[in-house]
Amino acid sequence: MCGIVGYVGPRPSQDILLAGLARLEYRGYDSAGIAVIDDAGDLGMRKKAGKLAVLRDSLADAALPDGSTGIGHTRWATHGGPTDVNAHPHLADDGKLAVIHNGIIENFSALRAELADAGVTFLSETDTEVAAALLGQEYRRTGDLATAFQAVVNRLEGAFTLLAMHQDQPGLVVGARRNSPLVIGLGEGENFLGSDVAAFVEHTRNALAIGQDQIVAITPSAVTVTDFEGNAVEAQPFEVSWDAAAAEKGGWSSFMAKEVAEQPEAVANTIRGRVQEGQVIIPELEGLDSLFLGIDRVIITACGTASYAALVGKYAIEQWARVPVDVELAHEFRYRDPVIGDDTLVISISQSGETMDTLMAVKYARERGARTLSVCNTQGATIPRESDAVVYTHAGPEVAVASTKAFSAQITALLLLGLHMGRVRGTHVDATAEVAELQSLPDKVSWVLKNEQEHVSQLAGWMADTRSVLFLGRHVGYPIALEGALKLKEISYIHAEGFAAGELKHGPIALIEAGQPVFVLVPSPRHSALIHSKVVSNIQEIRARGARVIVVAEEGDAAVLPFADEVIRIPLAGALFEPLLAVVPLQIFAMALATAKGLDVDQPRNLAKSVTVE
Repeated sequence: MCGIVGYVGPRPSQDILLAGLARLEYRGYDSAGIAVIDDAGDLGMRKKAGKLAVLRDSLADAALPDGSTGIGHTRWATHGGPTDVNAHPHLADDGKLAVIHNGIIENFSALRAELADAGVTFLSETDTEVAAALLGQEYRRTGDLATAFQAVVNRLEGAFTLLAMHQDQPGLVVGARRNSPLVIGLGEGENFLGSDVAAFVEHTRNALAIGQDQIVAITPSAVTVTDFEGNAVEAQPFEVSWDAAAAEKGGWSSFMAKEVAEQPEAVANTIRGRVQEGQVIIPELEGLDSLFLGIDRVIITACGTASYAALVGKYAIEQWARVPVDVELAHEFRYRDPVIGDDTLVISISQSGETMDTLMAVKYARERGARTLSVCNTQGATIPRESDAVVYTHAGPEVAVASTKAFSAQITALLLLGLHMGRVRGTHVDATAEVAELQSLPDKVSWVLKNEQEHVSQLAGWMADTRSVLFLGRHVGYPIALEGALKLKEISYIHAEGFAAGELKHGPIALIEAGQPVFVLVPSPRHSALIHSKVVSNIQEIRARGARVIVVAEEGDAAVLPFADEVIRIPLAGALFEPLLAVVPLQIFAMALATAKGLDVDQPRNLAKSVTVE
């Protein structure tokens, strides 16, 4: 959620901090602030509620002194509303110490009461100011920021990334993380900290991943990482696989429009290097066959859009690997005492690799002896490091809050994983036909974008005043119905629901009235005439009650024509591969409808790209 950036080096830090925060805007925020230590050793700070532009305007009116040490923050409110006083940084030690924070300190109330009894006065409603006050106390006692951090972080409960600097130690920024993201950027004569690599990728692609419960101190010439007890640890180096240009709009009207258009490339990149001689072999999983042998159950855990990708993956893994698969919402999984052990494989899915609910589910699974594998798009993220293995999606940076290309890449990765598991387990050894389908997907997604984008956008324009849209699907079409509804809710703020088409008669048909728009995802009659006929029957049922029916169906399916008001075509594909094609028109529809309503499709209200608190 919150965006964090820190800098030490020879350059004025203000511009670097503001540019880094701008690259982190996609995470979602409601206030912003920076603090710098100037060449005279004085600390200056400015923070404002609202978008980053408000802070920029304030700095233009009255600039902070130049300084080459600085921290910056964009806040997504938890404790206390989005006001100037609640914005970060927070100051302590008579204004000489500045602190920024991502996460939630769960025991802040008890700590605040303790500090208040000791005479500390608080200006804000935040849990962050409590951490700042504690750090100020410890700094006065120890005279060293890194040492003060060791004492403070061991008193905090919950999830946090903290960055701090003190005017008595210019050229030093110290950070700590527990269950919240933080990465190091390595420059030449300068170093960076960020809540993700977007904060500094403009300046360097060389990075270090910080582990759980670790403290980092950066100066222009050195990086030191320790655990919470002060023991030296070695951070994991990695190179960012994309450059700053990949996170720019590049002439597109929105990041979402750009990312929808990038789906063929995202799918192709996820497949690349994982097909050898007509078989799926995932190099990262070579030598890890033990993950898949001797298991009697797979649980896929995720949140939101990723959970719908998981539902598609369930069909693929069950069909090819012949092992039962359950899909669990990560935020429910660990609270119901699930039955898992060393015969269970838990697969987690997270675009950012920092989704707090999913991270805690992975930790819970590991504590109970389960095998763990993550599907992730972000190098150096926490969830892959907490898992036994990882399959990266290689979708590239996704900036729009509403996920599109990451979703397609996640489904692609799960299809690959299902085929890999089938080969390892001996349940689906010859995947020649499926590999051919996989390799044709980028071109087929391109076909949908080229041939249906104008049609679907026009349809959305006609429906700009629509107040409710329903989505129906069967088999792998059901998760896509759920995803289509979620996209519409996220960015157009209208009621939308996805249903399994067979559930229609068990209640949802009561929602059908004259003019009610209903998207129906029609499976290919080539794969199952029975499922196809059932969906056509569903179409007839809702059409008879006055619904306006918009059908997504494969080329050549004439059976739907008498009952559809609109038909959106997708190319022929195997049953398990259709979701990657059918979802694209639904993404376009949501984006076009929101645009027609004059809404910001990249930063929908109340939402953050990466949910790093429970």
